[in-house]
Formats: sequence, C-alpha cells, structure tokens
Amino acid sequence: MKCQECQKETFLPFKCPYCEGYFCSEHRLPENHQCPQIELARTPKEKTQTIITQKQRPYEYTITYVPKETPRQKIHFSSREIRHLAIATVLVIGIGLSVGMFPDYAKIWEPIMLAAFTAILTTSFFTHELAHKIAAQRKGLWAEFRLTLMGAILTLLSTISPLFKIISPGAVMIGGLIDRENMGKISIAGPATNITLSTIFLAAAFLIPQCNVILFLGAAFNAWIALFNLIPFGILDGFKVFLWNKKIWGSAFIASLILMIMSYGFFLQNIT
Repeated sequence: MKCQECQKETFLPFKCPYCEGYFCSEHRLPENHQCPQIELARTPKEKTQTIITQKQRPYEYTITYVPKETPRQKIHFSSREIRHLAIATVLVIGIGLSVGMFPDYAKIWEPIMLAAFTAILTTSFFTHELAHKIAAQRKGLWAEFRLTLMGAILTLLSTISPLFKIISPGAVMIGGLIDRENMGKISIAGPATNITLSTIFLAAAFLIPQCNVILFLGAAFNAWIALFNLIPFGILDGFKVFLWNKKIWGSAFIASLILMIMSYGFFLQNIT
C-alpha cells in the first residue's frame, strides 16, 4: 500500500484515527500529513488545559475520551495482491501434483485422487490466509497477501524434492493500529478455519466411503496446518492467540491435535 502523503510503498502502513488515511512511519502523525481533521487531534490537549485552569472552582468534573470506532470495511483485493495470489496458487498446485511423481507416493495416487488432493491442499492453504485477511479488514485494518522471497523459494524447491514438502509461498500482511485482543482474534481465524475444514472432511469420509482415503488425508492436512500454526512461538498465530486468551488457545490446540491423530490414523488404516 502507498502512503497517501508521499506515495512511498509501505507494507505496514499506519492508519490515521482522525482522517482514516494510510501513511508511512514518517507521515503517520496528523501534523505530518496535513490531516484535514487535525483539530480533533488537538482537542484533548485543549480540554486538559481547561481542566487545569479551572481546578480551583468549587466543583470537579472529569472527561473521558472514547476513541472513534473504526467502521467495518468491505473485503477487497488490490491488483498487486491478485498477482501475488496467482503466483502462490501455481506454487501450491505444484506441491500437490508433485506428490504423484515419486514411487513411494504413486502407489496410492490415481489421477482423480491426485487432482482431488491438489484441490484440497490449495483450498486449505488459501482458506487459512484469507480468513486472516477477512478478519483484519472487517476491523478496518489494511490486510493483503504478499509473497515472501524465502517462502516462495522453499515452496518451489519442494515441488522437486522427495525429502520435504514446505508450503509457505507467502502470508497476509496486516497494518494499522491494533490491540492485543483484536490481534488475537485475527490470528485465531486461520487455525479455526482449518479446524472446521478438518472436522467437515472427517465427517464426510464416513459418509462417502468410496472417497474416504482422500477425505481422511484432507482432514489430517487441515488439522496439521492448525496445529503447527498454533505453536506459541515467534511469528506463528499461536503466540498471539496465547497472549490474548490462553483458554481459547488451549482449546484450539487440543482440538487440532485430536483431529490430526484421528484423521491420520484412519488414513493409515485405509491404505494398508
């Protein structure tokens, strides 16, 4: 996103709470971007001065300043984001199709099953990322998917490597003023979506036995995405959820662990 003052591209823009524009760190303050609502920014100081000068009067009063609530925004995609999503989609599809290229995997992959697995893999990854985007944009924040150089390279190498499969071409970048609670809610959106998909695939596997192998695998894959991202460490979702609400983090972590053990166990039973 470009700064509305200097037009400089910035991945983590600051949102002005007064004019609701997006700016770089240099122009984030109202006085630095000629904010049309700068009088609102100065009002608290003026009122504070008034209270100080009148404190000798025979009465007291207090003023509570409530931040202006940010209106919910519609979900939108920029042209740049669409390009990044298209490249990431190609990379993830390559991961799915590459599973059938190696003898150890090819025994259980027929063309239709491989295509279904690739569709589940791609859908599961992007549903996780888009859940973060939707949750953030509904809170009035800037949120767009971006490729990362190292992640894209590792994902590309994974399409030709039989030893490891890493799916991390990029992630949703979020910018704006946000507190711990809202960050936690945005962070839990991705894993919660995968937990829901895992539950749906697991139930469908019992209802459609002729497709149970691929459905069990889809359930296991979604549970693994949720479980990995819920690790309370570093930049992972789990760390931000853990800081916000430990009970919600624990419930989601245990649910994803149980779903992964169950679905992967059923998958192994049905391919042996």
